[in-house]
Amino acid sequence: MNRKTIVITGASDGIGAAAARQLAADGHRLVLIGRSPDKLARVADELGAESIVADFADLAQVRHMAEEVLRLCPTIDVLANNAGLINGSERVATKDGHEATNQINYLATFLINHLLAERLVAGRSTVIMTSSMAHWGGRIDLDDLDHERSYVSFAAYADSKLALLLHTRQLQRNLGRRGVAAVAFHPGVVGSNFSVDAGGFMGSIYSSPAKALLTSSAKGADSLVFLAEATPGVDFRPGGYVIKRRPAATRACVNDVKLGEALWAATERTLGL
Repeated sequence: MNRKTIVITGASDGIGAAAARQLAADGHRLVLIGRSPDKLARVADELGAESIVADFADLAQVRHMAEEVLRLCPTIDVLANNAGLINGSERVATKDGHEATNQINYLATFLINHLLAERLVAGRSTVIMTSSMAHWGGRIDLDDLDHERSYVSFAAYADSKLALLLHTRQLQRNLGRRGVAAVAFHPGVVGSNFSVDAGGFMGSIYSSPAKALLTSSAKGADSLVFLAEATPGVDFRPGGYVIKRRPAATRACVNDVKLGEALWAATERTLGL
């Protein structure tokens, strides 16, 4: 197996940390990104990996993180966009003025892929997005991406995961001919610390004994590890969506080219790109 340089966001806990452990055991070079300095340092020290602290609730930190990745990585073989959250029952705006779920799950990922685009093309990189079956309950309102008119916690989460799938398809359309392979996956309903502090229904599930019935972080990380080590076009279809290492169906709107283009353009306007 070829040794790859793999960048993983959301790597300080949960499936990001679990994937990092397996990929490190397989001999890859890792650059880990997370918002908790202490947790991230523990994982990075354990694995002998490099690390960058960045809170995606602050887009200035996302931009700084991208600069550090470019400094550390002359070549990026895999970028795993794994950071995410389910926010609580009350709408929270970030310092950038965006609804927190939208920014952390989707806008920050879009910005990272934009800032690293030329390095990804140069490396003929695989770009992985952690999406979710929750996307089936999502909708894209191009005039209200930040849920200013209406906010429901799980709906905002589902919308962000649908946006990530549309972004995966559009990224493949835009950069696929230049060698980039974009792919998304569903990790399962993972019993990590993902939503412990969210409050509301989801927070109660993640902080209750029922959490023990959810998928383990190691099992949730399996498809991420598989995709990171896979050969695009052989082991997975670029632009596709994977569950348990196998191609999976998405909502029909994910295939809507006009919607994908419109969301891309709206996101660029939102981020001032």
